[in-house]
Amino acid sequence: MSIHDDNYIIRVSCPATSGIISAVTSYLSENNCYISELAQYDDEELKRFFLRAKFRFNEGTTPDIETLRNDFAGVAQPFEMDWQIHSSSQPMRVLLMVSKFDHCLSDLMYRHGKGELDMEITAIVSNHLDLRPMAEREGIRFVYLPVTKETKPQQEAAIMDIVEETQTELVVLARYMQILSDDLCQKLSGRAINIHHSFLPGFKGAKPYHQAHERGVKLIGATAHYVTSDLDEGPIIDQEVQRVDHTYRPQDLVAVGRNTETIALSRAVKYHLEHRVFLDQNKTVIFQ
Repeated sequence: MSIHDDNYIIRVSCPATSGIISAVTSYLSENNCYISELAQYDDEELKRFFLRAKFRFNEGTTPDIETLRNDFAGVAQPFEMDWQIHSSSQPMRVLLMVSKFDHCLSDLMYRHGKGELDMEITAIVSNHLDLRPMAEREGIRFVYLPVTKETKPQQEAAIMDIVEETQTELVVLARYMQILSDDLCQKLSGRAINIHHSFLPGFKGAKPYHQAHERGVKLIGATAHYVTSDLDEGPIIDQEVQRVDHTYRPQDLVAVGRNTETIALSRAVKYHLEHRVFLDQNKTVIFQ
């Protein structure tokens, strides 16, 4: 069950200068809005400023969000702001992609069912049929797109067709074990999250738990990051770690790692759904 209210979220990023906070908060106040949450960050190295505010219209005021949006353009222009205003009453439309492992998909669907993740699942796409019953039990559309070297371009085109047809806003690779092409990565830039079963930037690529075992690590982890054309090098959103020791075999690390993967991915998805994540070149700014 989703918890919807009459709140809105404004996100702003722009070159750092004085007067930004005053401009945004004064505008909202002058338009009978109450700010219930406010966070800001100044990246002094890149000289870029980030702001996120949650607000609602005061009681007795007739909400007119479209006028508010239209008129804010005049506030934003002098500061060269990149900005958006989102409504909390409109859940984000999310496409989930999986292969054979079910733990991340199961966790996301459980949290969604409990109201922790306010999203609308548009479809589940997979290159295998193993998890089809899980989707069907929940009445969610399941799309089977088997991938071979020869069929990869047409299947990726089919993925984009589904994204556009369903007006999907976020794609989540919940242990989807296929490398996306550079072209698809660019099309989904900033709106595709992957979970890598390792604590990046170490142990990229295939079989990271086996790589970790060979190095005798004492901590294993999982990393949720935005998808880019550089494999497992996209901006990091969240990470989770688990202490291990020399007695753990590769299969033990895999078993322990499932928990870190579900935690890191669900947190990253939640941050994105709540519009808390800002891209800051190859890093992220997250207002928790």
